[in-house]
Amino acid sequence: MKYVLTKRPKNPTIVLGFPTIGLVSTIATKFLIDHLNVEVIGYLESEKIIPLTAIHKSKIVEPITLYYNRNHNLIIVQSLTEINGLEWDTAETILEMAEDLASKEILVLESAPTSEGKLDIFYFSTGDKKTMNIEKLKEGIVMGMTAALLLKGQEFPITCFFAETQHDYPDSEAAARLVDALNKYLGMKVDSKPLLKAAKEFEINLKKYMEKAKDMNPSNKDLGYIG
Repeated sequence: MKYVLTKRPKNPTIVLGFPTIGLVSTIATKFLIDHLNVEVIGYLESEKIIPLTAIHKSKIVEPITLYYNRNHNLIIVQSLTEINGLEWDTAETILEMAEDLASKEILVLESAPTSEGKLDIFYFSTGDKKTMNIEKLKEGIVMGMTAALLLKGQEFPITCFFAETQHDYPDSEAAARLVDALNKYLGMKVDSKPLLKAAKEFEINLKKYMEKAKDMNPSNKDLGYIG
């Protein structure tokens, strides 16, 4: 796997959104892309990635696309496809890009299953020198792409946000909590209120994309966060 860049921002913050439980992180990154002034600056490339694309504004969307917001110096990584079996390669590629661009930090948007009535949001940071107004994750098991990134990037500044969800189907409420957490952390002013309404059409289409991807590779097993 390799990353392809048409522009090379200096010292950016990288925000990741790979499909997880409830497609929470993917919905959150899509919302950020739609509500921030962004441009496509690249993609991740591998013949092992499930060949899945979307057509948006008469243009082909790569399975894993890199968007850039100049105002906040953000690279937003959005994946339309699952990467089961490619977690290690993807994590290594993301870290290589982060080091190459001298990135300040990698921010990972994740979801966490819960059977509790109350839905919270937690964070975990490598080095953990941060003070936040949300609860720090102290116990839990992390799997998939996020686990690979944390294991390979233990010396790199990485902060993960985990939004609890009770759903296997797309969960916009959990995605809104992730957007709110990023707002506070990065000093942004992205209004998350329209997310529930704006995401409905995207949720339906995205669910179709994911079902097609699974049909093309039925041996894949879901990986996510268990806590």
